[in-house]
Amino acid sequence: MSALAQVAGDPAVDPVAPAPETQKRSWTAYLLLLPGVLWLGVFFILPLVQLASVSLQSRYPGFPGYYYRDLNFQNYVSALTDYAPHFARSFLYAGLATLLAFVVAYPLAYAMAFKAGRWRNLMMICVVAPFFTSFILRTFAWSQILADEGWVVRSLDVLHLLPGGQIINTPVAVVAGLTYNFLPFMVLPIYASLERADPRVIEAGGDLYANGFTTFRTVTLPMSMPGVLAGTLLTFIPAAGDFVNMELLGPQRGKMVGNVINDQFLAIPGGYPVAAALSFTLMAAILAMVFLYVRRFGTEELV
Repeated sequence: MSALAQVAGDPAVDPVAPAPETQKRSWTAYLLLLPGVLWLGVFFILPLVQLASVSLQSRYPGFPGYYYRDLNFQNYVSALTDYAPHFARSFLYAGLATLLAFVVAYPLAYAMAFKAGRWRNLMMICVVAPFFTSFILRTFAWSQILADEGWVVRSLDVLHLLPGGQIINTPVAVVAGLTYNFLPFMVLPIYASLERADPRVIEAGGDLYANGFTTFRTVTLPMSMPGVLAGTLLTFIPAAGDFVNMELLGPQRGKMVGNVINDQFLAIPGGYPVAAALSFTLMAAILAMVFLYVRRFGTEELV
């Protein structure tokens, strides 16, 4: 071997050859990723594979609770035909709750970002304080607030704004519960986007003789779109699969798809394959809607 080749192969001389420190840092990065990859593999990928396997199984006739491995796509046909109204109801309630959460959250996040001053930390505590209690306890508290003898119903009765005389066990109560429970998931991303925005850019809109609404539409809202996008996804996705609010606040008939999945798994003998098929169908539908939503309103940077 020539002396030039020996020199070129020496990392200490050849500037192209990777230094040992660089190789060590790259291996360190992979080792840091290993726990997360193992966690996702064991607690996400494997359960999904098991769920997919169960969704294609068939029941032994006359033996509830016993299945055999098969490619029974009839479970998915049943999920799409027999329970189509439940999917539509779930997406409708989740969409209404997301819209109401946005209407409430945006002014609150704007006030926290630009107007709160020394009250900002207190407002932030008020937003996250519901997380200190259980999801079920918060929903049960709403069942007491919206009860027929509660102050909300009595106040609306006095004002003659409640012709039916009842809020609990209605779709209105379900949407109200969903909006309340997932409101922080809308407030926090929008606040993070607005808090990073440069106030001078917003002030420049006024300097260019734009009114308040025009400045909001052309300057403030586009700057906060990463937070709006993240907030709507974080609100709509869990709301579409929720079953607690319908169980505690909704009517006995007209369940959401989350309630059907819960009943198929826990209450109906031999319902595991249909429940698994419903779960996969719900996940696929949400992924499709999220993809279309991000393609239409998505931004390059998400909060």
